[in-house]
Amino acid sequence: MAQYDVIVIGAGPGGYVAAIRCAQLGLKTAVVEGRETLGGTCLNVGCIPSKALLHATHQLHEAEHNFATMGLKGKSPSVDWPTMQEYKQSVVDGNTKGIEFLFKKNKIDWLKGWGSIPAAGKVKVGEETHDAKNIIVASGSVPSALPGITVDNEAGLVVDSTGALALPKIPKKMIVVGAGVIGLELGSVYKRLGAEVTVVEFLDNITPGMDGEVQKNLQKILKKQGMEFILGAAVQSVETTKTKAKLTYKLRKDESEHTLDADCVLVATGRKAYTDGLGLADLGVEMTDRGQVKTDAHWATNVKGIYAIGDAITGPMLAHKAEDEGMAVAEVIAGKHGHVNYSVIPGVIYTHPEVASVGATEESLKAEGRAYKVGKFPFMGNARAKAVFASEGFVKIIADKDTDRVLGAHIIGPAAGDMIHEICVAMEFGASAQDVALTCHAHPTYSEAVREAALACGDGAIHV
Repeated sequence: MAQYDVIVIGAGPGGYVAAIRCAQLGLKTAVVEGRETLGGTCLNVGCIPSKALLHATHQLHEAEHNFATMGLKGKSPSVDWPTMQEYKQSVVDGNTKGIEFLFKKNKIDWLKGWGSIPAAGKVKVGEETHDAKNIIVASGSVPSALPGITVDNEAGLVVDSTGALALPKIPKKMIVVGAGVIGLELGSVYKRLGAEVTVVEFLDNITPGMDGEVQKNLQKILKKQGMEFILGAAVQSVETTKTKAKLTYKLRKDESEHTLDADCVLVATGRKAYTDGLGLADLGVEMTDRGQVKTDAHWATNVKGIYAIGDAITGPMLAHKAEDEGMAVAEVIAGKHGHVNYSVIPGVIYTHPEVASVGATEESLKAEGRAYKVGKFPFMGNARAKAVFASEGFVKIIADKDTDRVLGAHIIGPAAGDMIHEICVAMEFGASAQDVALTCHAHPTYSEAVREAALACGDGAIHV
């Protein structure tokens, strides 16, 4: 049996990136993965397939609403749902096979099956036990359930995010429970496909934790697109017949009870760490109150030689956060210095328009008692955005009132998920809003709105 320097449990973004970096640093590496394909939730039933459906349905929206205005005349396209599903799967296949190629290129062994850790330095896969000097737990997360609600992805009436990616048919009415990233993205997909979509959220606002101004504007835009919202509502139950689902909820403000009927209910109430079957409790690995693996500043558990990263530990459940941790823990194991700047991890919602944020919000700075200033610029003043029917939204930069150092940014608009990284780089280098404002931006681009927002932190934007 081979002696490995590192065995990684889980081949999602955190696990496969950790493995590749370990191999690049000269460590003999293997990855345990029980799926038929590599890439974990993200590549198989998460980030990647959802973006394929978002892209396809956005093209449909453009054809139905904007083509004629641009002089592109003709019959609007019809939706072939099975073909769209095939397209989605081809995108998934291309990405997962790409990870297989990278494993072969870096001489990483794929130990196929589900793993457990019978003892420190040992990983069992099937009937075989492998030796490893170091073990990285990158087992990811699974959808959270709501008490009293049974998810059955096969039936297609009450589904989680996995089931929502492959519904047998497009529903006429869909209820989305949860107004977070997953619920709004998948709700947008089915709204564009013609479904009546109602979002039911326990809190009084959508996208919990995001900038308050962004929350209000995004909800306003999505409502304009036809999505309905019921906020401050506690779901009580979901009953199903052969073809329909009935959801009961109570409004928190007055405890009044209401019901909604739908062809499909999507439960999108977040995710929870998945460590079942690993044997961590028997090993004495410390866990948090939320069922996540407890680690120190170097991603090490309290059991020597066992590390953990990604959704299995605390922090935002984001693929890129897991990737950063994967690279960092590999550096630590190789005797180098691994680092993750948790204050500069962007978040993106791939609705249309996109929403992206990084760093502090006004709400968090007010709670902290820190003096700040805000520079805003609307996409209505951006020539490129106006040319492509994408002028809704704005760029908002928050800077320290005294030093002008950038503390955060919030963008709702076209390509927000790409533009946010300009601010991420600025924050990594401790840049001021003036540094961004004095940097030449090509015209006409969406990114000019970022510069204008930075200018607004000083003497004022130009095009507003």
